[in-house]
Amino acid sequence: MRKVLALVLVALVLTACRHETQPTATATPYPTYTPWPTYTPYPTSTAQPTDTPHPTPTPVPTDTPTWPRVQGWQEAQVLQVGDGDTIEVALNGQVYQVRYIGIDAPEADEPCYEEATRFNAYLVMHLGKTVYLEKDTSEVDKYGRLLRYVWIAGPDEYIMVNAELVAMGYAEVSIYPPDVKYESLFLEMEQQAHEAGLRSCRPTPTPPQPAPTKTGTSTPTQPTGCPQGCITPPPGCAIKGNISSKTGEKIYHLPGQRYYDQTTIDPSKGERWFCTEEEAIANGWRKSKV
Repeated sequence: MRKVLALVLVALVLTACRHETQPTATATPYPTYTPWPTYTPYPTSTAQPTDTPHPTPTPVPTDTPTWPRVQGWQEAQVLQVGDGDTIEVALNGQVYQVRYIGIDAPEADEPCYEEATRFNAYLVMHLGKTVYLEKDTSEVDKYGRLLRYVWIAGPDEYIMVNAELVAMGYAEVSIYPPDVKYESLFLEMEQQAHEAGLRSCRPTPTPPQPAPTKTGTSTPTQPTGCPQGCITPPPGCAIKGNISSKTGEKIYHLPGQRYYDQTTIDPSKGERWFCTEEEAIANGWRKSKV
């Protein structure tokens, strides 16, 4: 009888333990953010400024949001995000528009404008509205906007927003001398984004189609040729003559090659379209190796 009572008592104790209240999970401060197409950590550590030492990585403070300043950087508060490469900030009691140096994000009428703008906002708003502005050579652009590299305090180090947008495929490299301090970093980030499949989703220009005839059918149009290279490609001419902003080398890309889709042609930089490989080679271009 004593053994039976003992077994019953043990069973009651075990049942009570199973019904103890479990601790509730602590709510995260921000909703999970999944930018297009996926978000992965910064590919490589951010380049160090050449004229001032890069700050030693510091753990996120628990008692104050203030980070150690870097000499020459200006601390500003983000008021709103304009698009993928502009923000409005409060600096020294005044409001300024800031244009990111060295990159170009999609405009309002281009694909991925919303995605680029949202990712920019994620970096400068969700991760903390305090940013640090670094000047290169120019003070403002022709619209009066401050030209700056924009830094934020990440979990373990400062992160440059300009480079992060390129590394994640939301912006393209666009260098205008004399502001070239981080040109090599941007080009490296762009190459890594391409290799990782994080390509800018701007559309590739489509060659014009032949106009329909009076009978409603299209008359096949033979390529007229681009012996010196064309600014606007004739129908059927789809070879892209690109000029490397890093080396100045002329490289042409054929449809179906690895970097064809994300290669854009800027005639103002001397880049051209060709109808045949012979035309491209005759004008000094070589074929892309991939």
